[in-house]
Amino acid sequence: MQTDTPVYERIVLKLSGEAMNEHGGRDNISPPVVREIAERVKELRDLGVEVAVVIGGGNIWRGLPAADRGMDRTTADYMGMLATVINALALRSTLEQIGVEARVQTAIQMNNVAEPFILGRAVRHLELGRVVIFAAGTGNPYFSTDTTAALRASEIRADVILKATKVDGVYDRDPNKFPDARRYDRLTFTEALTKRLQIMDSTAFSLCMDNKIPIVVFNMYKPGILRDAVLGRNVGTLVCDEAPPK
Repeated sequence: MQTDTPVYERIVLKLSGEAMNEHGGRDNISPPVVREIAERVKELRDLGVEVAVVIGGGNIWRGLPAADRGMDRTTADYMGMLATVINALALRSTLEQIGVEARVQTAIQMNNVAEPFILGRAVRHLELGRVVIFAAGTGNPYFSTDTTAALRASEIRADVILKATKVDGVYDRDPNKFPDARRYDRLTFTEALTKRLQIMDSTAFSLCMDNKIPIVVFNMYKPGILRDAVLGRNVGTLVCDEAPPK
């Protein structure tokens, strides 16, 4: 019997930067799309879930491709971190427009724009019902926003990472190339490693495995998917420790 009681009390929602723009549109950040994301986050808050968000910056800038084209990698990565701050500010503004208190915390100090990342303050914001958006990555080059999500989830002791993607879970091979690709409903961390499934980069995945933080991979664009995920319904692919998740 399905209930409306969340199985996760505190989550980290990992969004790609591309989630902020409209497919086929010209804007790097589409206000209607950001509004839709904000409405979905509000739905989680209305359920009593404590929500932290990590957003990528790929809709604006990608450090690694720029480095591949000759730019200094460290500089390119810092530019990518700044792109995540722009996305975070857009989401915060939209959340506040629909009545949800939100704070942006950055790993690089920019006090006129956002709060610095302070763990105790972040946890307190969550306890008070505010959405916390973690920006500027880890503050260091050579680390992805997947690693940021895994690190912040470990620090705030989140119950799960909800990883929004363009596909509806983890497959044994690329479903866009192979029509017979099989989606996994559930995997252990060990199985994912053995099968060499690229769920997150290796640093992020190791953090989740070491700290036993489940990961739910799902299609962000499916209506009601976030609500179903926090209610523990069968959506996407759950990657967890051998023991049942909380």
